[in-house]
Amino acid sequence: MNKRELVDAIADRVGDRKTATEAVNAIIEAIQHAVSNGEKVSITGFGAFEMAHKPARQARNPSTGEPIKVSESWGPKFRPGADFKDQVNAAGKKAAKKK
Repeated sequence: MNKRELVDAIADRVGDRKTATEAVNAIIEAIQHAVSNGEKVSITGFGAFEMAHKPARQARNPSTGEPIKVSESWGPKFRPGADFKDQVNAAGKKAAKKK
């Protein structure tokens, strides 16, 4: 599902596409702003978004084998909640039985 499909799914519930688009954009912007400011965004039953530190490290160029330096960086991290994990696990089990 991409952003357009998400908006369409929400539009079916809220009534119109414009309201759904504004809601999706507002949620995404709020999460991005909070996480980029170092805050943890926790949505009960869904999961938590937070900032993660990736320290500087030594890596290797896969084609030449030469060592390269990778500088430190910060990135977003998502940890799914228990309800979300359970739902995905149940759907995975159903899909595996159909094969």
